[in-house]
Amino acid sequence: MTVSVVLFTSDLRLHDHPPLHAALAAADEVVPLFVLDDAIEDAGFGAPNRRAFLADCLRDLDAGLRDRGGRLVIRSGDVAEEVCRIVSETGAGDVHVAAGVSGYAQRREERLREELGSQGCRLHVHDAVITAVAPGTVTPSGAGRDHFAVFTPYFRRWSDAPQRTPFDAPRTVRVPAGPRSAAPPARAGVAGVSAGLAQGGEAEGRRSFTAWRRHGLGQYEERHDDLAGDATSRLSPHLHFGTLSPTELVHRARTAAGPGAEAFVRQLCWREFHHQVLAARPSASRTDYRSQHDRWRTEQSAADDIAAWREGRTGYPLVDAAMRQLLHEGWMHNRGRLLASSFLVKTLYVDWRVGARHFLDLLVDGDIANNQLNWQWMAGTGTDSRPNRVLNPVLQARRYDPDGTYVRRWVPELAGVDGGAVHEPWKLGAEERARCDYPEPLVGLAEGLARFRDARGLD
Repeated sequence: MTVSVVLFTSDLRLHDHPPLHAALAAADEVVPLFVLDDAIEDAGFGAPNRRAFLADCLRDLDAGLRDRGGRLVIRSGDVAEEVCRIVSETGAGDVHVAAGVSGYAQRREERLREELGSQGCRLHVHDAVITAVAPGTVTPSGAGRDHFAVFTPYFRRWSDAPQRTPFDAPRTVRVPAGPRSAAPPARAGVAGVSAGLAQGGEAEGRRSFTAWRRHGLGQYEERHDDLAGDATSRLSPHLHFGTLSPTELVHRARTAAGPGAEAFVRQLCWREFHHQVLAARPSASRTDYRSQHDRWRTEQSAADDIAAWREGRTGYPLVDAAMRQLLHEGWMHNRGRLLASSFLVKTLYVDWRVGARHFLDLLVDGDIANNQLNWQWMAGTGTDSRPNRVLNPVLQARRYDPDGTYVRRWVPELAGVDGGAVHEPWKLGAEERARCDYPEPLVGLAEGLARFRDARGLD
């Protein structure tokens, strides 16, 4: 009997899974393995919302494997050590894993290759599992240019790049009887989870996409920025954990065709754009991609402002609504993310790393590539060609929540304020302001803009 190991990481699915497909084709038995990584917890990335969603995903993956005659083997500890232990226990000759893009994923791959090699076991790293087009597949013309720093030319090249046909889920998975396994963790055992956190798992992800493709995809182009309408796909947590395949999403969207499908594919490409940037520049997860020599305010120098921003009491209703949605759901509408981040880094002039860390503490889709590089894009230290752009929360509110429905949903203090007046509560009469019990703005927009421009040395 030949045995292979499939190490699941950010690809917790059975449909369109190249490592599993390759392992089943080459071996008599396969060990589907997931390691609860001590390094993730030690680094502070084991946020409750992601741990709870992960628990859903692992239970669903185990159930799917059992339906096919197999099971998921779950271990805890150091990933390389646990993989090598499984190889020793089963005599496996091959280990299959999806390629990652973060510095940590790259180091994990190097260590696995070295330690498995000393055991005479081969490591197979599969591209285009976590992304539809592997980072580094398309690069700009010119010597020494290893990634695209501008989205539009990347999108053109990415759109022309060949993509494989998605694989079906296997019908049967034969797993050796020997390897011991911990029981899949349960969401109920995770403390500090957001009350409105969505359900995880491949079955839920596929159900959600099928329903949204039928009822929401066609209107996506014109409605994806509609805050009150909540018309986005909400699939980002499933992409982060890999319960949905980006290759399959692109394939199914393109078969639907139309402006909505094209806009959705473009958003999927934005995710892959950031992955190829981080793969080429892993340090961008913690340092400026393009420094503006900022003298940011820090957690020490702006403690009160940062606390108000985190709690959704800045005095700007749309910012506060977005931050309260994050607290309640562990998720935030993309337009809200842009506005909340702009307000922190441009209006309050606080270091982008403070905001990025808070988002990672709460976001169920807290992905290093997209979270950090979107924050840098808004801070003007990333790939944005307009590093000094500032989003005005009042103008954004009038455009994307014109009648204030989104604000009233998340800021109940203002529920009695009619229409668009809800976006500027400081203009209400004194009696109505007192009745609302809503804070005054932390800073005037003109004052914040002047501070930012002065710090950046702008005229």
